[in-house]
Amino acid sequence: MQDVSALAEQALSELRAVARGLLPGQLDAAAAAIVGARRIALYGVGREGLMIKALGMRLYHLGLDAHVVGEMGTPPLGPGDLLLVSAGPGDFATVAALVTIAHKAGAKTLCFTAQRDGPVPMACDLVCLVPAQTMADDRESSASVLPMGSLYEGALFLLFELLVLDLHARLGETPDSLRARHTNLE
Repeated sequence: MQDVSALAEQALSELRAVARGLLPGQLDAAAAAIVGARRIALYGVGREGLMIKALGMRLYHLGLDAHVVGEMGTPPLGPGDLLLVSAGPGDFATVAALVTIAHKAGAKTLCFTAQRDGPVPMACDLVCLVPAQTMADDRESSASVLPMGSLYEGALFLLFELLVLDLHARLGETPDSLRARHTNLE
């Protein structure tokens, strides 16, 4: 077995580099778009989708009208609404199709991605560039210690939690108000 401490230090160093590489103001713009939306639908595929679901849960805990696409209770989107997606490598057919549908319905779109010039981010109204390796670029000599797209997915989790902290302050929420919206069916 490899030295777990050394691997952890390398992974943390890579996540730190991603956080330092964020463009100034982009999380602020994402927070403003979320707060300004009447309704928020979220979507991602694979492990990116798991990070999106985690964000969707936190948005709900913050008292926002947030829904994960594909769940039975997801309402239709329209003007004043926001579709928030992740497309780490810049393109997924399902994500692209949902962005098109959202635009046709009059909703705004926000994309988290590692590839700003990909078809999905290029089609979105707002883009948050997450400068992390995805599965699309994990074969280069500078590949992450983490497998496949795990660096991107880990960075999403961290960035989404930072986004939630920003939203928490903007919305004037308290730890008790968040806990009050947490399920009691566990």
